[in-house]
Amino acid sequence: MNAMVAMRQYQNVNTQTQVADASPHRLIQMLMEGGLARIAQARGAMERGQTALKGELIGKAIGIVGGLREGLDLRQGGELAANLDSLYQYMITRLLQANAKNDPAPLEEVAGLLREVKTGWDAIGQ
Repeated sequence: MNAMVAMRQYQNVNTQTQVADASPHRLIQMLMEGGLARIAQARGAMERGQTALKGELIGKAIGIVGGLREGLDLRQGGELAANLDSLYQYMITRLLQANAKNDPAPLEEVAGLLREVKTGWDAIGQ
């Protein structure tokens, strides 16, 4: 068996185990971590000229941010949830622009915004 295939299988099993055992708070953290990882990977693909891979990874990042957005409870979350909803929509727009223009600057911007939200989210758990 190819070592890369074995490593991916291990990572998939490990991720599935983490998800099954995670609290709702930890699941959101994992989504944010996944979004940041996909953005970093997309930037690398962009730098290497791997257009198809870049598009795939940005698409995955958009899906993750969209999932975070869909998880918001706008009725109970009040102004905070509304602000996060707008921020997530902005992130999606910027990721689309990064992909269309092959520009790493929006990727960096979205990564910074997502890290900032994650920092706040991480502090809630403590």
